[in-house]
Amino acid sequence: MPAARLATFTDEVISKYVFISFQMTFAAITAALILGATAERMKFSAVMAFVPIWLTIVYFPIAHMVWAGGGLMFEDGALDFAGGTVVHINAGVSGLVLAYLLGKRRGYPSEPMPPHSLVMTMIGTGLLWVGWFGFNAGSALEADGSAGLAMINTFVATAAGALTWMVIERAAGHKGSALGFCSGVIAGLVAVTPAAGNSGPFGAILLGIVASGVCYVFVAKVKAKFGYDDSLDAFGIHGIGGIVGAIGTAVVYQPFLGGPGDGSTALGVQLGIQIKSVFITIGWAGIGTLIAAFLVKLTIGLRVDEEAEVNGLDISEHGERAYN
Repeated sequence: MPAARLATFTDEVISKYVFISFQMTFAAITAALILGATAERMKFSAVMAFVPIWLTIVYFPIAHMVWAGGGLMFEDGALDFAGGTVVHINAGVSGLVLAYLLGKRRGYPSEPMPPHSLVMTMIGTGLLWVGWFGFNAGSALEADGSAGLAMINTFVATAAGALTWMVIERAAGHKGSALGFCSGVIAGLVAVTPAAGNSGPFGAILLGIVASGVCYVFVAKVKAKFGYDDSLDAFGIHGIGGIVGAIGTAVVYQPFLGGPGDGSTALGVQLGIQIKSVFITIGWAGIGTLIAAFLVKLTIGLRVDEEAEVNGLDISEHGERAYN
């Protein structure tokens, strides 16, 4: 079986097919995250056209820049262990652009639109957390101490994010909710992704706490203020959490917080590198998404018509119901 020597994180020779399959999971989940911002109003045909265009002109170039030897951000020394820029900032910014282009759902925000099943939300969150161990620990590309560090960080940052979100809800005069718990879980997972193998457990906990707090503000306050309809908070949690995580990785990487860094790169220098990588990703994702979306809009159209939206996309786009 053909094998490839990889330029990132390890000198181990692994199967080319294994590496391709692993990278496919990152590409697939990134595209899926974008669609969390567009729920209930984007044509299925538009999705099928947009995704391959977007992957080609946005995702693959960013992935190369961050993870491949010779890539712009890789050569700069940017730290992104498992996809804070490649997956989460990329998807969050792209989702925000699409949400603005599509406009709001019919009835939003005057009509309440909570998740239709908190049980399924909890199940999905649990599946994500389990799967995230594969993304984060697997990004070490071998079963070693780096993978173990990524795994424990994925435990503790996520738990800290979940607890923090519920504490903030309580402090704001609400009850600690299952939906808040799930939101905090995702915020913690997103923030620790770039830092998974680049932080000690204490730094990961701090990152989960900070990211959860910042994401809460964007979800509960900023979204309402600016009026964009980010249905599942792809930008508010993935985009913002990814930005906090990418920049925060420079801090938690330092040995004074128990990070694996050797102190050879000063904190200020690493912060500059991380901030530069964030701006590059935001710019590339935003412009690339505009190009992909306008290509689809000019040929297929992006949004379903009003009748289809009223009937629901399960019926109008797929001819079936989720529940009978």
